[in-house]
Amino acid sequence: MDLKDFVGQALSDIVEAVLDAQTRLGTNGRYINPELSTQQGPLEKQGKLVSIQGQLVQTVEFDIAVTATSGTGTKGGIGVVVGAIALGSQGQSSAENSANSRIKFSVPITLPYGEKMHG
Repeated sequence: MDLKDFVGQALSDIVEAVLDAQTRLGTNGRYINPELSTQQGPLEKQGKLVSIQGQLVQTVEFDIAVTATSGTGTKGGIGVVVGAIALGSQGQSSAENSANSRIKFSVPITLPYGEKMHG
């Protein structure tokens, strides 16, 4: 997989994951990647991000190790390594090439305050 395909797939997967999380939360999906305020209130003047509902925006940081493998006798694949757990497709082969990469990104969220979850 070349760099263009790798970056395109990673970005597509991140966007799909955010959309999936928003869908799973139903009306509470608005807490994930909320619309930001353009006002210049006290928090914004301090460099903080604030949602249009006036909630402080937090960021969830992700730092993911990705291993791409290819070899004879297998289709190869891309695996996401999370701690000691490997997610994704991995194959075994007698002759194998692998490339390790890291993807760092963050997703802005707001946290509910005094609201009941409903989907």
